[in-house]
Amino acid sequence: MEKTGTIQRSGWIVALLMLSLVCAVGCSDKDFGKVDQGRVIEYDKDKLTVTFIRDLKADPGKPDYSYLPPMTYVMPKDPAEVGPEPKAGYRMKIDLKKNQIVIFDKAATNFKTIDFKMIDNKEGIERDNALVKDKKFPLVDRDKKTITIYSARQKTLTVIAVPDEYLALPDNTWDAGDEVRVYYKQDGVALRFMNISRTDIFKK
Repeated sequence: MEKTGTIQRSGWIVALLMLSLVCAVGCSDKDFGKVDQGRVIEYDKDKLTVTFIRDLKADPGKPDYSYLPPMTYVMPKDPAEVGPEPKAGYRMKIDLKKNQIVIFDKAATNFKTIDFKMIDNKEGIERDNALVKDKKFPLVDRDKKTITIYSARQKTLTVIAVPDEYLALPDNTWDAGDEVRVYYKQDGVALRFMNISRTDIFKK
């Protein structure tokens, strides 16, 4: 009987340990929250909301900004939980091999791929290069019908020509928004906000 009782007690102990483990795992998301990140397309300073295109890969070297619809979060109320204000832009990707640029079309709430003509391209351009340091990009020259884009991630300074119909679009159409990360527990409400482009080695 003593042996049987010992076995029964051991069984209860194991069962309680398993139950505690299941509870811990099941409550982890709720207790610790979740993380989301992407490229900013809209930032409303008055309403304190940020909207971004989610990065499906979360790989600094090869981001994939293709998640729709865009994600909108209310910024944290505590200033200590908010990083530098984000810059918004609609450029998702520039492909220098295919001579294509992908932008977010706000009116259509979708992506648009635009073929462009390459005018000039310089590679290996770091942020401190005299060609880009202290200069604002993109540079849109509507008289010459050219757009100059600097990509810190790709280290390229590129001059392109796009069809006339796109030249009337706002300058930030050709700019890449900051990469940001939010920590949240409730959907759409950020508890912490980090501007990766301004605080990490991660570059756009």
